[in-house]
Amino acid sequence: MRPRLTAALAALLCVLLAGCGLTSGAAVPGRVGPGSITPVPELVGVPITVGSKDFSDNINIAYLMIYALQAAGMKVADLTNIQGSNSARTALKTGQVDLYPEYTGTSWINYNGHTKPIVDADEMFRAVAAEDARQGISWVDRAPANNTYAIAMGPEAQRKYGFKTLSDLAKFAKANPGQVTACLETEFASRTDGWPGMTAAYGFTVPPSGVHTMGTGAVYPSTASGQPCEFGEVFTTDGRIQALHLTVLDDDLGFFPKYNVSVSIRSELLDRYPQIATVLKPVLDRITNDVMIELNAETDVQGRDWSEVARDWLRRNGFVSDLS
Repeated sequence: MRPRLTAALAALLCVLLAGCGLTSGAAVPGRVGPGSITPVPELVGVPITVGSKDFSDNINIAYLMIYALQAAGMKVADLTNIQGSNSARTALKTGQVDLYPEYTGTSWINYNGHTKPIVDADEMFRAVAAEDARQGISWVDRAPANNTYAIAMGPEAQRKYGFKTLSDLAKFAKANPGQVTACLETEFASRTDGWPGMTAAYGFTVPPSGVHTMGTGAVYPSTASGQPCEFGEVFTTDGRIQALHLTVLDDDLGFFPKYNVSVSIRSELLDRYPQIATVLKPVLDRITNDVMIELNAETDVQGRDWSEVARDWLRRNGFVSDLS
């Protein structure tokens, strides 16, 4: 869901990482003891490198995986915060990382080139798993969390309009041409699964003067303040939704693709150590949109370190313990 890097930049990443093999990456910042996740004999001492993309939702989830696997006894290396989706995917395909959190819609659309999303989350997961299996990549379960696009409005706009759904917005836009203002990041403003496709699906238009493109970070406060726009594009697990009291409009026609997060792992490694999936499944099952909004708010709004936020959440939920 983040802008693609060029092939040249992706290749540069591989050059920078070449020769590191499965020991690439840094030491994990901190250690945990067992909780409900206990050492698994087949995994104890096995090296594994966990990566992530370069935004909080993905990094937070990666650290949940890192500490879960550490509690299971694996020797984990940390290669989180890889810049760009394509670079993370390339690192996985070349063996520089063994697994990282990925989103079903990203693989389906960005990596596998499909333009029509699959509405049902389970069907999307199965389709992505089948496509990626041919490339030596396995998908392990999926979390309930769906970090997809959405349109939100700030507190004043919510009081003014009281919209609940995108159909409500569409009805207003058609009845009041030129009165809708929207803040969008540049990529969303041009993607077929973004603004052009959404407005076509809901049957309304907004004049160019009402559309303001800007960086992702600027969209949230601009929407919250209503200046220069009363509606804005957001990601559904972003912690700023909660912090800025934004109201997310329900995608009642189911236009936006599903971006459920899952474990994307090298098939060769999973075949050798299927216990990895068993360790991670209980954690994945607990990762909902509400959980990710909470964790992302702790990192993006409160400024806490990703690794600390992940450790604290795993401890609170009994998955791991402090080392004695």
